[in-house]
Amino acid sequence: MTSTAPETQRGQDAGEPLGEQPTSWQRRLRRFGHVPRPETSLRDRLDPPWTRPGRQVWSVLAIPPHVADRLVRWSGWGGPLLVTLVAGLLRFWRLDQPNAVIFDETYYAKDAWALVNQGYEGSWPKDVDKLILKDPSSVPIPTDPGYVVHPPVGKWIIGFGEQLFGFTPFGWRFMVAVLGTISVLLLCRIGRRLFRSTFLGCLAGLLLAVDGLHFVMSRTALLDLIVMFFVLAAFGCLVVDRDRSRRRLADALPVDEEGVLRPDARIAETLRLGWRPWRLAAGVMLGLAFATKWNGLYILAAFGLMTVLWDVGARRTAGAARPYMAVLRRDLTPAFLSTVPVAIVTYIVSWTGWIVTDKGYYRNWAATEGKGSSWSWLPDWLRSLWHYENQVYDFHVGLTSGHTYESNPWSWLVLGRPVSYFYEEQAGCKESSTGKCAAEVLAIGTPLLWWLACFALAYVVWRWLFRRDWRAGAIACGVAAGWVPWFFYQERTIFLFYAVVFVPFLCLAVTMLLGAIVGPAAGTGARADLGLTSKDPTGERRRTLGAIAAGVLVLLIIWNFIYFWPLYTGTSIPEDLWRDRMWLDTWV
Repeated sequence: MTSTAPETQRGQDAGEPLGEQPTSWQRRLRRFGHVPRPETSLRDRLDPPWTRPGRQVWSVLAIPPHVADRLVRWSGWGGPLLVTLVAGLLRFWRLDQPNAVIFDETYYAKDAWALVNQGYEGSWPKDVDKLILKDPSSVPIPTDPGYVVHPPVGKWIIGFGEQLFGFTPFGWRFMVAVLGTISVLLLCRIGRRLFRSTFLGCLAGLLLAVDGLHFVMSRTALLDLIVMFFVLAAFGCLVVDRDRSRRRLADALPVDEEGVLRPDARIAETLRLGWRPWRLAAGVMLGLAFATKWNGLYILAAFGLMTVLWDVGARRTAGAARPYMAVLRRDLTPAFLSTVPVAIVTYIVSWTGWIVTDKGYYRNWAATEGKGSSWSWLPDWLRSLWHYENQVYDFHVGLTSGHTYESNPWSWLVLGRPVSYFYEEQAGCKESSTGKCAAEVLAIGTPLLWWLACFALAYVVWRWLFRRDWRAGAIACGVAAGWVPWFFYQERTIFLFYAVVFVPFLCLAVTMLLGAIVGPAAGTGARADLGLTSKDPTGERRRTLGAIAAGVLVLLIIWNFIYFWPLYTGTSIPEDLWRDRMWLDTWV
């Protein structure tokens, strides 16, 4: 295990960084836990080292040092792959159950089938779902265009699974389950890079694997899990880009006679960081998120700002006297070009199926109602697409019709109003005092995980503001980008399952909190961040107690996921047991 605190060493006596005096605002913030920037090597600040398990762990397990070294090397991928295997087994187990079209699958499963077969969504007749479940081959694909209000990427992905396994519940859920499983692997690797710890990375992935909302959304053919996957992939690309650009900056700085890296204002302000393919990949991923559902546009803006601020921090650390001006001159334009235009082009390309046909909804608007417009010099398909997008925007902002399971974003973190995707009551259940059994698929997060995440977010915000920890800021940005935009549409009909987009960042926040509870390992510079020194006899005892406390919390979260398993999978249980799991009145 390892602490989430940076590997730093404080000065002596007064606790100040050597050679650095606190400013007035730093002294005022001391009461809230602010710690001035410690004196560490410049290279470690630009490119922090990876932590390694202590020798004590291998000694207890009686593992020889050469075998331990090999296990450590393999654990970087072996650990995440093992967690991913568990997540995949959970998500694919009886994926075709319930054998029904649940909740909004009635839209996306059918639109995806039409899209992959004819390039545009059709207008399906009402009450066709039962016929599809009975004999999908007997249901013709409608050639009349259907009016859809979401971009096509998510439906292309769902449709790919249908092409592989047929127009069945397993077919339309398959690719969503694949992305849900891979997202666990992504989070393990992202957490590992973020915290410089394989253990904490795997812990973050494990928490995601046992989150109920992520689990249910991974087994349902809706779009929001797909948005989450691309958002998480984009975040991972940006974290890799941050590491590589800072390493490149460190390699360009001068080294003194003693071999110590030194800051250099000229290099820090003028160095061009060159080709940054990972940021370009992030632009593609954000474009795919935006091309699945429009809330990806807000995340594009938030992540774009975040990566620019990372560049400012890197140049300041390297010695730039005016880091914002340096970023404005050297980094801002490349950052913009590798994200925003790339995302927009990706979005437009995603409409290729609609563009190359002449039957899609509003496809011929420019040649009919839009004829004679002052923008007629533009291609007809582009003007028709722009008109379509305007109509869709008006639909989204005007969607205020009530729904049984709608909820306000203020209630999401405490799971105020989950969404029931499927409910079936069965009579003649002898195990129940009411004589009934209930089978339900409830889109709700694992309660103990989410309620702990409320405290974890407070810790993350505190650590970002008062400890200046960039990792905490990145996690907070991911949560805010996926959550805050919905507060601007509180009169719109919105649902708790939209929150799946920022669930991975909640898991990272909880992981950071658990890492702090465990505490830093003995002999690391990070001990000083928690007020512990190598001479402190209580350090190991505090770490042992912290590990026990964190372990208990993780086990409780896993137990909580198992307890709610019937509600995540639609398993039939006696109505008495179903009611026992309705912890809040608003869950019914």
